[in-house]
Amino acid sequence: MVGLSRRQVLGAGLGLAGLTACGDISAREPQRFIPPARPGQKVHLTYWSWLKDLQKVCDIWNERHPDVEVEAVWIPVGNAGGYQRLFSSLAAGGGPDLAQVELRQIPAFLLVDGMVDLSRYGARQHAREYDEAVWNQVVFDRGIYGLPQDSGPCGFFYRADVMREVGGAPPATWAEWAELARRYREADKYLEVFSLGDTSLFASLAAQAGARWFRVEDDGWVVDMTDEATTRVAEFFDAAIDDDLVDVSVDALSTGWVAAAASGRIGAVTNGSWADALLAEVGGTEGLWRVAPMPTWGPAGFGSAQNGGSSVSVLRNCEHPKEAVDFALWMTTTREGIDAMIEHCGIGWSPAAGYIGQSRREPSEFFGGQRYNQEVFAPAAQQQNERWIWSPTTQQTFNVLGDGFREKITGESSIVEACRVAQDETVAMLRNEGLKVRAA
Repeated sequence: MVGLSRRQVLGAGLGLAGLTACGDISAREPQRFIPPARPGQKVHLTYWSWLKDLQKVCDIWNERHPDVEVEAVWIPVGNAGGYQRLFSSLAAGGGPDLAQVELRQIPAFLLVDGMVDLSRYGARQHAREYDEAVWNQVVFDRGIYGLPQDSGPCGFFYRADVMREVGGAPPATWAEWAELARRYREADKYLEVFSLGDTSLFASLAAQAGARWFRVEDDGWVVDMTDEATTRVAEFFDAAIDDDLVDVSVDALSTGWVAAAASGRIGAVTNGSWADALLAEVGGTEGLWRVAPMPTWGPAGFGSAQNGGSSVSVLRNCEHPKEAVDFALWMTTTREGIDAMIEHCGIGWSPAAGYIGQSRREPSEFFGGQRYNQEVFAPAAQQQNERWIWSPTTQQTFNVLGDGFREKITGESSIVEACRVAQDETVAMLRNEGLKVRAA
C-alpha cells in the first residue's frame, strides 16, 4: 500500500483553483457515510465514461439488479474534454455517480476532494481480486479512491515476416534491442519509433528500469526524474536518436505509423496490451504479427511496465455510494462483467487477478494463432514496478517532457536534460498548488 495520506494529497486544502478552474471543492464539509438504500428502494446511477457501448454492459447488470439501474453517459476521453466536464460538474455540486478516471489522474481528483473513499463501502475486502501493482495506484493510505477497470502491461509487438527478412529475433534486453535496431537500419527500415507527442511510454520505460518519479515523505511530495534509472533510459534513447536507430517523424500507433508498418518500413512497437486492437488497422498484415515479452533493462529493473490504465471511481456527489461500489465490483471482478466489457467496449487488460477474459484465452488469427495474452501479457501483468505512483500534475509533467523531447530533435537539448527540466517545472507546479514539495 502506498504511504500517501489524504492530507498529503490535499496539501491542507491550499491552492486548488488551478486544478478545478471552477471553485474550491475542498472547502466543503468532510465526507459523510451514506447508508445503503432500503430494501426495495429504486436507485438510479449514472456512469460517465469514454468506453464505446458501455450501456450494453450496464444493461446486463440492470437485468439482474432491477432495483439498481445504471445509465452510461459517453464523454470525451479525459484530456479531450472529459476531465474538464467532470471537474466543472463537481464544483457546481453535481456530476455523475461514477466516472472512468485514468489511474494517473486520480491524485488530481483527490486534490479537489472529488472522490469517495470506497473503503467505507466494503471495497477493501476485495483487494486480492486485483493485480497488486494496479491496486496500489488507487489506494492512498487507508483510503481507496477507485476500482481498477483496465490497465496496459507492455509487450513487444513485431512483424514476424520483417524480422525474418532482417535475420533477427525478438530482443530479450534493451541492449539486444539496439543491436536489432541496427540490423533494421542496414535494411533501410526502422525497428521502432520514438514518440515525441506521447511521453507516457517513456515514463513506463523509466518505471520498468526501477524509477520512482513521485513519492511522499514527511507529509510532502518528492519529485525524482533524474535518478539513475531514468537517466539510464534517457541516455539510451539520446544515443538511439543520435545513431538514427529510431524514427522520430511519427508517433507510435498514429496514422503515419500505421502506413509505415503496413509497408514494412517500421517493424515493431513496444506498448501496452491494448495496442493489439490498433494493429488490426495495419491493412494486409493479418497473421504476420507476433508478440514477445518487453525487453528488460537488467536485474535492477522489472520484467514489464504499464502504459495506460483506468479506474471506475465514485464521485463526491454520489447519493448511493454503496450501490455504486457493488456495480463497479461486479463490472471489474466477475467473469460476466469482464467478458461483457471486452466484448462490447474493447477494454484494455483486465486487472482482475486470475481471469483475463474468455476470449483472450483463445488463439488469435491476426497474431498467427499465438495465444499471446496468456503467453506474454498474463505474466507481464505480474512483473510491474509496484512502488510507482502518480502526482496531481502528471499531465502537465508529460507536456513539459514532450517540449524537451522536441528540443532534442532540433538539437537544442537532450532527453537527459528534458528530464531535468521536467523535474524542476513539476516541483514548481506542485508548489504553486500549495503543496510541500522538493526535488530529490
